[in-house]
Amino acid sequence: MDATPLGRDARVIGLVAFGHGTSHFFHLMLPPLFPWLMADFGLNYTQAGFLMSVFFVLSGVGQATAGFFVDRLGAWRVLCAGIALLAASGLVLAAAPAYPGLVAAAALAGLGNSIFHPADFTLLNRKVSQPRLGHAFSMHGIAGNLGWAAGAALMAAVGGLAGWRWAALAASLAGFAALAAMVLGRGLLHDPPSAPEAAKPGAGGSFHFLGSTLVWMCFGFFFLTTVAFGALQNFAPSLFSHAYALSVIEATACLTAYLLGSAGGILTGGFLATRSEHHDRRIAGALAGAFLVALLLASGLPPAWGVAPLMALMGFGVGVAGPSRDLMVRRAAVLRAGHTAFGRIYGFVYSGFDVGLALAPVIFGRLMDHGQFSGVLYGIAALQALAVVTALAVGGEARRVAARAA
Repeated sequence: MDATPLGRDARVIGLVAFGHGTSHFFHLMLPPLFPWLMADFGLNYTQAGFLMSVFFVLSGVGQATAGFFVDRLGAWRVLCAGIALLAASGLVLAAAPAYPGLVAAAALAGLGNSIFHPADFTLLNRKVSQPRLGHAFSMHGIAGNLGWAAGAALMAAVGGLAGWRWAALAASLAGFAALAAMVLGRGLLHDPPSAPEAAKPGAGGSFHFLGSTLVWMCFGFFFLTTVAFGALQNFAPSLFSHAYALSVIEATACLTAYLLGSAGGILTGGFLATRSEHHDRRIAGALAGAFLVALLLASGLPPAWGVAPLMALMGFGVGVAGPSRDLMVRRAAVLRAGHTAFGRIYGFVYSGFDVGLALAPVIFGRLMDHGQFSGVLYGIAALQALAVVTALAVGGEARRVAARAA
């Protein structure tokens, strides 16, 4: 695979990254429309928030099982099915006559979102030359951030100009455009339903990977980092408005700074990830920096004008860890089951992402309700510290498994 032409690798990476950006776009199909949906359907914040709980619960459960379909049916087929579900969710949302229609749209979008990580990482691991995987994972992560930005901008803009039903139709059109791209790219992405290599000796049956300490450690790592991000995603504007007396626009700009810093970190991390196999140490170093920044913000010592730069710096640290994190999971998958279970293991491990996003509003919302704004930031710092310990533990366990296998 190392002899794969650069142009072919680049086209595969571009298509898969486009699909990943589409999934993140649909993460923000509903939230920007909440003001209009709440007004038209008489919803309260709990009912509106429940829509995203439905999305992430179904995405998490679906992601843990989607990997089995990826391994058995082929990643390209499952990827197309997921994008089709996302596009359909936009149509259901546009036609929703009442609240149950909104729930149905959220459910369809969550199920569609569930397939992307197992399908995407299976395709990247099988179709891209191994020396370029760090760059592939980097572009995959950047595309996700761009999808978030595009979703928020498009849904709010179309909703404000033409109404939320037209915004839903615009989201559906974006989904169908992505589906067309995947169909046209079939020659590059199509993979056989069966695994291309024999299973690793002692790998066991389809569910045997659940007995692996290494796989559960990776799941825990994703959960910890995503709960921390979920706190910022949901509450950053309100959090910094209260903690640092920023305006809503200034506080929202702090979250934007975090996302831009994260995108820059992911790009940088893609180059760093290819330079050594010590992914756990690189992750630990990057997240340790993010932990220190979160601790500084929690202390309340920085001036108000320094919050946005510090958020960008924290985002950069988290972003740098991203490509190495994905390669760390790849190593866990290969050590556990050879090259035959990328879908199952990536799907299960990345379900920690959805579990974290589903629980973050519940965990940190209570602190926000009680005015514990610095407590939220200390909580984010504590989660990043735990993620550092978990990453080092994953690396140590991976080396022990490799030594036993040798």
